[in-house]
Amino acid sequence: MEFVVKSPILGFEYIQKMKLERIDKDDDVFMRLVSCENDGVSFTLVNPYAIRADYVFDIPTPVKVLLDLKGTSSIDTAQVQFAVLNIVRVNEPIEQSTVNFLAPIIFNFENQTMAQVVLESFKYENFGLSEPISKFFDFGNKS
Repeated sequence: MEFVVKSPILGFEYIQKMKLERIDKDDDVFMRLVSCENDGVSFTLVNPYAIRADYVFDIPTPVKVLLDLKGTSSIDTAQVQFAVLNIVRVNEPIEQSTVNFLAPIIFNFENQTMAQVVLESFKYENFGLSEPISKFFDFGNKS
């Protein structure tokens, strides 16, 4: 599904439209976000709610307005269908990959818009900018 970028991903301000797609048809945890600008830019995303129960934040009012989100909480899905995903920096080996929990991307499926939110680190001290993915997945390390 294609989305109009209302608040850009930091460093990629020129991208105005992106496509969200599944990496694997049976996987709801990892997704791919690809630029529609034909510039080769893509991101691997993860569903934070699939890997951590404590991921709760307030969506800033300007972002709610940009995306036309209804409701007062960050997870009020009764009013609108939206998703929150986080960028994964994929490294080799995969255990060294990291997740950015301080800059989630919000997708509104009703009007096909998206925006990146930058959370204040002092307000959300439990979320890191570059948390090891190995904290959330057991890769079966054998010593």
